Amino acid sequence: MKHFRIALCNEVVAALPFERQCALAAALGYDGLEVAPFTLSDDPATLSSAARADLRRAAEREGIAITGLHWLLNAPAGLSITSGDARVQQKTRDHVAAMVDLCAELGGDILVHGSPKQRALGDAATPDAARANAVALFRHAAERAGAAGVTYCIEPLSPILTDFVTTIDEARAIVDEIAMPALATMLDTCAAWSGEHEQPDALIRRHLPSGAIRHVHLNDDNNRAPGQGARGFAPVMRALLDLDYRGVVGIEPFDYHPDGSTAAARAIGYLQGLMETMEARS
Repeated sequence: MKHFRIALCNEVVAALPFERQCALAAALGYDGLEVAPFTLSDDPATLSSAARADLRRAAEREGIAITGLHWLLNAPAGLSITSGDARVQQKTRDHVAAMVDLCAELGGDILVHGSPKQRALGDAATPDAARANAVALFRHAAERAGAAGVTYCIEPLSPILTDFVTTIDEARAIVDEIAMPALATMLDTCAAWSGEHEQPDALIRRHLPSGAIRHVHLNDDNNRAPGQGARGFAPVMRALLDLDYRGVVGIEPFDYHPDGSTAAARAIGYLQGLMETMEARS
């Protein structure tokens, strides 16, 4: 029996109006949508209360959840968690607080902090200063998330994309330093295959039992959806089932082949097939 929910990262089908994104995801068998705020607005912090309520109702009408947010700093321009510029620091701090509130208002419970272009060590005078600025930002995010009843996850990303937080161990060091219940890390399979020394399933088995990992993104290291590349996802799914993971698995391809809707359909079919096979053998 499946214990976790599977969500579609909505930028995969962002060409559709939001209500149609919800309808498509529900029809394909997804449990939820994980929303990239930049798909909603060029400045998502300014979305009105009425607009937020409309988004939540659109999902509810289709019987699908908005599980959370990811790709938090893509819009507006000029954000950085590592910047040494006090004005940029404040702008980013305010935006992160707004994203926490947006997540809660949409009914989500997880925020995934990826955003590689907005976390460069070169944005401050020294790498140590950049890290200190980021830790201060994550501490603020954790406080705000705790007050809102949501979880804020630091996402390790590929070293091809960023020079800051490229492994779960690096993310976990920040989580442990801040030591707040609402702050955690997560696993992205494409990033793990690119930057980790262990396989994704081994990382899950090492970090999930402690609660350090509280979210998962699935994508092949060819940037396509699960089932559209050479990587096998059975070990990852087996690890999640063995450890009774109760969170959300987000499907986040970057190359929508041959198009977003088809990629979304193939991914959920592939993963459901894997789980059905595992259940039949158990």
